[in-house]
Amino acid sequence: MDGDQTSRDAFVEFLSTPLNDRRPFVLETQHAVSLHFDHFATQSCMSLRAPDRLTLGYTRTMMGFLLLQPAPRHICMIGLGGGSLAKYCYLHLPEVEITAVEIDPEVIALRDVFRIPADDARFRVVCADGADHIRNEGAAADVILVDAYVSGGVASQCTDIAFFSACRERLTETGVLAMNFTDDEPALDLYVERLKSVFGASYALVRCGDDSNFIAFAWKGRSRLPSSRVLLDRAFSYAWADDLRLPVTARRLKGGVSLDPKRLIWRENGHAHWEHGA
Repeated sequence: MDGDQTSRDAFVEFLSTPLNDRRPFVLETQHAVSLHFDHFATQSCMSLRAPDRLTLGYTRTMMGFLLLQPAPRHICMIGLGGGSLAKYCYLHLPEVEITAVEIDPEVIALRDVFRIPADDARFRVVCADGADHIRNEGAAADVILVDAYVSGGVASQCTDIAFFSACRERLTETGVLAMNFTDDEPALDLYVERLKSVFGASYALVRCGDDSNFIAFAWKGRSRLPSSRVLLDRAFSYAWADDLRLPVTARRLKGGVSLDPKRLIWRENGHAHWEHGA
């Protein structure tokens, strides 16, 4: 009962605190800690019972990069937030070097709150503009994960052709880009068009099943998406990954490959959002 009251008090404080200065707000309830820039969206969420688990569905879908690049050596993350993806990859991919780039020092200052590991030989957090880092950092990456949401939407410097071109240049020959978009992002069709102009047919747009998100995947090589059998074999090969629901992501990858941006339909009724058209 005390825990319920604590959670109620935390929500009251959250809703009564003005969040219009783009500063991060941490909401701690009985069961979880979450990061917010406004009252309408959750940037990151950590279960207090299982702090390394991926709580938000879109983060599990982003891990679908394993279906396309099953043996990464270096992952570059643009946007640290509460560090959910960074912690998960650090725990389950012990051979991988991880660089997480975060533009906001106030977000980085919360790393202990969200139990993000300290920097070490294979993990580091860099305070920098992610787009600048991709353009100027020389090291190649097998995977680039972009979750660059700020107050007001996705960071504009991470949605133009120059950024997508820099990502493609930075990727290894078998590298993969995975980028998060909310389904109410007004310019989603434009961003997919730009992705297409850079990666050609080597991209897929995947609807997240339990979140209001899309994940755009793009790969460096001009090879076709692996067969459904190969994708499913890879999905079932990770004994530790039952919570990721990779077989579902594999099927959705096939359904969203080379999606024509003109097939995206904007729905105004209720929660305005994009849907896949026929």
